[in-house]
Amino acid sequence: MRRRQWANLASASVLALALGSAAALAQSSGNTEPMLGIAFPEQPALILLEGEKPAALPELRGQPEATARTEPAPDAEMVTGTVSPSGQPPRGLSTLEVPPTRATTAPASPGVDDGPVMLDIPDVELPPADPALVPVVKPQAEPQQVEPEQAGPEQVAPQPEPLRAAEPLVPLPEIPKVVIELPPGSEFAADIATYAPEALALPRLGERERNDVLAAYQANENRPFWIDGKGWSEAGKRLVAQLSRAREDGLRPTDYPLPVFEASDKGRLAEADVRLSALAVLYARDARGGRIDPRRLSKNLTPTLYLPSATEVLSELAGATDAGAMLASYNPPHEGYRRLKVKLVELREHLDDTPLVRIPAGPALKLGMRDERVPLVRARLGLGPSEEPVFDRSTATALAEFQKQAGLRANGILSAQTLAALGTPATARGEQDIIAQMERWRWLPPDLGASHIMVNVPEFQVRVFRDGKLVHQARAIVGKPESATPIFSHKMDHVVVNPSWFVPPSILKKEFLPGLAADPDYAAKRGYVVTRRGSNISVRQPPGERNALGWIKFMFPNDHAVYLHDTPNRRLFSADKRAFSHGCVRVDNPFLLADQVLGPEWTHERLKRLIGSGERTIRLPEPIPIHLVYNTHVIGADGRLTIFDDLYGFHRLVRQALEQRG
Repeated sequence: MRRRQWANLASASVLALALGSAAALAQSSGNTEPMLGIAFPEQPALILLEGEKPAALPELRGQPEATARTEPAPDAEMVTGTVSPSGQPPRGLSTLEVPPTRATTAPASPGVDDGPVMLDIPDVELPPADPALVPVVKPQAEPQQVEPEQAGPEQVAPQPEPLRAAEPLVPLPEIPKVVIELPPGSEFAADIATYAPEALALPRLGERERNDVLAAYQANENRPFWIDGKGWSEAGKRLVAQLSRAREDGLRPTDYPLPVFEASDKGRLAEADVRLSALAVLYARDARGGRIDPRRLSKNLTPTLYLPSATEVLSELAGATDAGAMLASYNPPHEGYRRLKVKLVELREHLDDTPLVRIPAGPALKLGMRDERVPLVRARLGLGPSEEPVFDRSTATALAEFQKQAGLRANGILSAQTLAALGTPATARGEQDIIAQMERWRWLPPDLGASHIMVNVPEFQVRVFRDGKLVHQARAIVGKPESATPIFSHKMDHVVVNPSWFVPPSILKKEFLPGLAADPDYAAKRGYVVTRRGSNISVRQPPGERNALGWIKFMFPNDHAVYLHDTPNRRLFSADKRAFSHGCVRVDNPFLLADQVLGPEWTHERLKRLIGSGERTIRLPEPIPIHLVYNTHVIGADGRLTIFDDLYGFHRLVRQALEQRG
């Protein structure tokens, strides 16, 4: 075998032995793993025979024995390998000595170079380093050597500084600070969710409104509307102030009990916020007529109430500049209501100077009856004493006048209801009357219409307004008490000239059917046309001078089948009390009213030329709102109060309903 091959084989063998020796030296401190307590396997010992000890390397000759370790025999044959060009290797690994073996003692071939074998390992080419990224390493000061004789027991050898991360020359870019701000009021979210059901437990607040309030808070992420960290916010204070003034609008402040809380109690603050929302919703609905249901009082009271939803109320209040003013705006904006509000304040400022007399309960007193209570009744009514305790005509007349003013049935009989009214101070009674009339104003739409018609049934009057100004007024005939004119709002959309009158079912049942049963010609003799379709019978009065509707009627289709119309019995307009119809409203001078609603195209003269020429329907240029109202207490522009008869008892029903609800 060639000598170079022997050298390569020897170099690899010595390198393996060196690495094994290094591992053995690293474990010389102990043969057991300190953490697991597992014994390391013993390393085989490297034994060099006396005759195989390698000669000293040239670069190690002349050094101490501790460094050179062995003296090679002068005649030992060696193979030396040098690794280049990586600089001087660590001591003990720069030269490799291979002991002579049987292979190495073979005679060398002639002409073969016996010089050292060079292992040429090429350099690893690395990319050039960026100077800006070269870490700055601060030089460490060399530790001072302490002389053994100077080192005392308390002196401690200096420890090397811990390694620090390299600092790049190029500074890192500044990271912007991320500031997370929670929405205002978020700290109340949990308490609002907890206390909301309890805060919404108001007796007159419906289930639908409660759910809407909860939904409004959930949409707002359960943040408060009216409080801050210290109590009521500015909007909350304005709402509280308006609720405390509920009495000025004829409402009861006790219906809106304001919450009491400590500013330091976050849970009660959250509950107060939800309670204030519920009270504001309740107030807004009451201001629009939600305190009583008029349809439960009478089938002829069918106004359309414009009750706002809880969602609408909270949305408008939360977005308003002045939440208190917005809440107050749910009260009627009409001039008639405003005047009543002013009169209510005046009544409360003046004490009742009428001496109150307590009248004991007892049987009803009628004209001619004797009773020991008669002198007390006369004293209460402001009458002088009488010789005998007889309920005479003067007492009955005075009592009937009192009943009229109190909104009771003016029959002159001392009933239990009249006795209770006599025990009420005049100021309190006047207060109740004004409040009941204010309540009926809440039944009207907030917007009456720039142009509108208003029929005040107890006053027997029809009025036309344009841009808030009265432009026409006429006398009216309304329904009798047994066939009352209904109270509601609608829109007039057409006029019929030369109308036919179809007898309403109520009149047909009461008058015509019994007459037809007795005389088959009953209707024909009176100018009516009877039409039979199977079991159904209709009776129609053709157009003409004797037609019950006159020459013209004003139509606004409704469930009550009532409308405004002319009448052949015009002499009835001269009466002071004009309750003669079956429910419709008869209008004096109806063609003047037509001038106001049909516009300039249809003049008074043009309409009259159509009379007798057949039925003609004329559409209004645009529908006009019409309101049939029941105003018994009216305040004039001069501030004077005018009271009209409670023709159908509707005023009494409303006042009693408000008192019972309270």
